[in-house]
Amino acid sequence: MGKRAQSGNGETSSQILDIAERLVQSRGFNAFSYADVAAELHVSKAALHYHFASKAELGEALLTRYAARFAGALSAIDAEPAAAPQKLAAYANLYREVLENQRMCLCGMLAAEYQTLSEPMRPILMAFFSDNEAWLGRVLEQGREEGTLDFAGSISTAARLIVAALEGAMLVARPFGDVARFQAAAAGLFAGLASPSSAGAPDT
Repeated sequence: MGKRAQSGNGETSSQILDIAERLVQSRGFNAFSYADVAAELHVSKAALHYHFASKAELGEALLTRYAARFAGALSAIDAEPAAAPQKLAAYANLYREVLENQRMCLCGMLAAEYQTLSEPMRPILMAFFSDNEAWLGRVLEQGREEGTLDFAGSISTAARLIVAALEGAMLVARPFGDVARFQAAAAGLFAGLASPSSAGAPDT
């Protein structure tokens, strides 16, 4: 976030980010403008530029805030004494809750527009997915050690599969407006990772 955003009113900056995040999650980054945000806030576009000098700067702030919030949600999952399948179910629920609000994962939407994003936005986006894969890798390793998960291939490959599958499941469920489609896909994914001796796939 640039100096202008830091020096502006914090509440207004948060409101701008809230509106922009919703618009990106429902329309995409390239399908909204400062005029859209200004209209909702009943302010001028010049007022928005005071807080975020450019749309690219706003995009950086959106990514940084979203990634930090998601990381906090993962930390909250870790704070609970749960087996790996339950942690995976909790992870899938983070996506489900977004879909229930008729939105998509912010980073999933931005990934679809990667080639048009500003250069500073790209590494933040990539770090989001890398951090998620690293967290999932630790959960998958826990599952193998405790005997609740049993899957072929490397942990890193399985972690990437989970992220890709959940992002894709959101995308396919969206036009149908059917969260159950996402839940079924997530349940099927985790059933394939479950150890035959475990109780079964976690509920999502």
